[in-house]
Amino acid sequence: MLTAIIVAAGSSQRMGFDKLFAVLGGKTVIARTLDAFERAECVQEIILVGREDRLTELQEIVRGAELRKVRHVIAGGVQRQDSVRAGLSMLAPEASYVAVHDAARPLITQDQIERLLADCRVHGAAALAEPITDTLKRGDQDSFVCGGVDRAGLYAMQTPQIFSRDLLVDAYEAVAVKRLSITDEVSAVEHLGARVLLVPNEEFNIKITYPRDLLLAQSFLDRRPVS
Repeated sequence: MLTAIIVAAGSSQRMGFDKLFAVLGGKTVIARTLDAFERAECVQEIILVGREDRLTELQEIVRGAELRKVRHVIAGGVQRQDSVRAGLSMLAPEASYVAVHDAARPLITQDQIERLLADCRVHGAAALAEPITDTLKRGDQDSFVCGGVDRAGLYAMQTPQIFSRDLLVDAYEAVAVKRLSITDEVSAVEHLGARVLLVPNEEFNIKITYPRDLLLAQSFLDRRPVS
């Protein structure tokens, strides 16, 4: 059984307003994200982790969109890792795989989710990632170029990231014991010395961070074939 934890507890400080409630292609960003996991046949359960002050609105969206796989809508924590840990505490006993996905990535598709789970079943951990194609430079404290970074083998991490349940739970327990600060689940699993398969993603899977990202996402949706 695959459970998806959708992390939606961010503050949207860089956006200036709560990006998850912005309308994208006739749906809110959060509804569009949830719908992809609802429609993925491999997903049996969804746990939505949101800001405590917006739980009522999130619950209304879930009811309005008839998202039957959403079993829990719970409050997250201050940091992303706190929200994921809260989601892990609500896993059904029969959950054997866990996907963690940023709610602000609404362009994810059910095909990508299913392909990633297939890789995870073989390797125990798999994550979407985009190969870096830009030239990378280091800057000094005054923002002057002070060197270059070889981009060979470099990836920008995306979500979903899918893991066997035991591996992810053990990783988060280790993070808590060591009081580590992490930005994604791959980072947590790395501390256990486990291997994670990077699955190169050639499709548009933008994370909505700035107002311009909504325009980019809408432009992409306008050109995406209707499924």
